Amino acid sequence: MARRQLSHCLWCSHRCGVDRLAGQRGPCHAGPEGRLFSARVEVGDESDLCPVFAVAFSGCDLRCDFCNTGRESWDASAGSVAAGPGKEALVARIGRAWESGAVRSLMILGGEPTIHLASVLDLVAALPDGLPLVWKTNAHGTPESHALLDGVFDCWVADLKFGNDDCARRIARVDGYCARVHPNLIQAARSTRLIVRHLLMPGHLDCCWRPVAAWIAASLPGVEVSLRTGFWPGWFSGRHPELRVPGRIGEAQEAARIGIEAGLRLIE
Repeated sequence: MARRQLSHCLWCSHRCGVDRLAGQRGPCHAGPEGRLFSARVEVGDESDLCPVFAVAFSGCDLRCDFCNTGRESWDASAGSVAAGPGKEALVARIGRAWESGAVRSLMILGGEPTIHLASVLDLVAALPDGLPLVWKTNAHGTPESHALLDGVFDCWVADLKFGNDDCARRIARVDGYCARVHPNLIQAARSTRLIVRHLLMPGHLDCCWRPVAAWIAASLPGVEVSLRTGFWPGWFSGRHPELRVPGRIGEAQEAARIGIEAGLRLIE
């Protein structure tokens, strides 16, 4: 089903409808086959998921200037094809890591893996039974992509990057951000464990984190919230004066206070 949908792709909220099987490219520039730029054990995610075997697909449907993986997340042609002998070798590596106790979960991420759903599902179907599966996403998907993902992953780690559409438009070059992402998070919370992740950007405490915290408290009470305070000015952050510096300790402390006062379930 996912492979057929590549002929009229509606997986992300751009809903471009291009025929990727025929060589057409939408805003993400992805082709019919997903590509991987990283596959390794990592320990930088939420504590009860780690160590995690993280499999990163190239390319993304957003263009966040602060992207911490930079070129690979913007370039859907980066890395190696996920199918074929490479997939078999990767599945074997994951199996050994799981059976030896070296990892607690498997995370599919990017870039943005939603744009590669056919390749993702092909890979996931070959993984060992019992391995907890985590879907790391920018939550910019659609009902079409959610239908394919239903029941596949044990946990979603979903970004809520911006608290307003103006910041999203200026920094990620996407329109209508909140109206698209908010319903997707609500839908995800109905069907699986959801962790909402927010990266605290310098200078965006009031315009982004405060409204994010208020929206989560009102719309997703009790959901786990991962407030990330380790911002680093990489990639094209220098295009924005406030993003040319690392995250500030004072803002991180104030952000934690805001989250606590909002009654959020903050996790590490």
